[in-house]
Parts: sequence; structure tokens; C-alpha cells
Amino acid sequence: MPLPRSAAPVPRPHAPGIALPKGACDAHVHMLGSEFALWDGRVEDPAPGTLDDWAERLETHLDTLGLDRVVIVHTILYGGDNSVTQAAIARLGDRARGIGLVTDAATEADLDALAETGIRGVRLNYIHGGILSWDGVRAMAPRLAARDMHVQMLIQADLHMSDLAAEVRALPVPVVFDHIGWPNLAAGVTEPGFDTLRGLVADGAAHVKLSGLYRLCGAPYDAAATHIDALARANPEGCLWASDWPHLMLADATRPDAGILLQAFLDVVTDDATREVILTRTPERLYGFSAS
Repeated sequence: MPLPRSAAPVPRPHAPGIALPKGACDAHVHMLGSEFALWDGRVEDPAPGTLDDWAERLETHLDTLGLDRVVIVHTILYGGDNSVTQAAIARLGDRARGIGLVTDAATEADLDALAETGIRGVRLNYIHGGILSWDGVRAMAPRLAARDMHVQMLIQADLHMSDLAAEVRALPVPVVFDHIGWPNLAAGVTEPGFDTLRGLVADGAAHVKLSGLYRLCGAPYDAAATHIDALARANPEGCLWASDWPHLMLADATRPDAGILLQAFLDVVTDDATREVILTRTPERLYGFSAS
């Protein structure tokens, strides 16, 4: 039976009403390309287009939003073959970094190959499954630290955070949680799992991406405002903004406009200095971009 196909992103997002700080970064996008082999275990096929096609769409996305830098998170649609992400980073040059996918059995040579091509971390997905386990992350962490790499995780805060927090604090590498920790918005910011995440961010023990709002609520994403505010106030140096473009594996979510997602962040975080920390300074430090 044919797999479902990803919807294409909006051709051009709404532009923000203000200029973003110099060096602003979208810290979570995915790259696609029909010339790269897909993973047999994927749950959908990507929208059509070569790497050149998708690179042009990404340029439109970045230029329209006023973003200078980007972090390409390798999508599970290609499994553990990071070629499409590495090719995209090579094409974009020093304004791009990446997050790769590896298995628990990743070798020293595997990690070296990623680090040498601008991959600054590996991703673990608790929600959709994948090819890397938490046990694998814990065993791999010292080798990641030796390469100035980190761990990125997608979890559900209310289900997983309390069990993981102590081990997250003990890891010798930074840990970055996707999509504001995928919280139960209805439970509020005092829900124990989300409050634990906020505490990790406040203490500098974890980072969090202010992203994925469309997976949690509908536009204009007001239902997530208090959660964004709680994380940004806890420690802006632990926060990054990201669009999650081009919005793969939507499930029940509605295809978003990345400009509306950006505006939801700007409506909550209104202080220019805090915006600059989240959009520019934190990604500079975490991903090794040159200072702007």
C-alpha cells in the first residue's frame, strides 16, 4: 500500500512586522531531496522535489522571515543515512549547521564523519520512535562531548521529563528539548513534567526549542503563550526559536505558516535584548556559529 505523502509548506510565509536581530537563526528545519534514498521504516513519503528545489524553498523561507542562519535536523524519512542533511549544509556553507541521526552502534568514525560536515548533535525521538535509544545516548555521551556535540530529544514533558531529569543533569553534553517539551497545554505551566523542564532550563542544565506550536494548538497559537513565556523568563540563554519547516508528519495538525509561528514568539517575547539572545546568541554558542 502506498504511503501518505507530506504536504508541501506554504510557498512564502508571512513576513514579520519587525526586523530580526543580525545573525538570527531558525534552529530546526528539515531538508529533503528526491535523489537521496528513503528509509524503509518511514511512515510517509516527502513532498516531491530535488535538493536544489528544496534549497530554493528554504532560501525563500529564510529570506522572507529575515533569518541569517539555520540548523538542519536530519529527518527520520531518510533513516540513519545523513547524506541529504550533509549535502544541504555543504551547499549553505557556514550559515548552516546540522543535527544527525545515528544508531546505538555508531562508531568513532561515524561520529567523526558527522562532526567534520557541520553536524553538531544527534537526535533521540521518544514520541515517534527512531533508531537511537536513551541507553545509546548515555553510552555515547562522552564521545559526543569529545567532539563538542550534543543531544537533541523529542519527548512529552508530562510523560517522560520527571523520569529523565536527573540523568539529563548528569550527562556530560548539552541536552536540547524540541517543541517546548511537547507539553500538555491544558495542564498549564505548573504541570510537574513541564515545571521540571522549566527548572532544567533555568539552571542551565538543558536547552529548549520554542518550536512546534502547531503540533500542540491552532493558529495564532495563543494557547502556548504562557508556556513560551515561562521558558523564556526562566533563562533566555537556554532557549532557541525554530519553525520546524517544512512541517513533516503532520498527523492531525494543520499545515502552519512559519511567519505566523514566528509572530507568536515575537508577541510573547517583546524585549529586544531577550529576542537577540534567543534568536542569535544562544544558537551562536550552541552550534558554533561565528559571532555576529
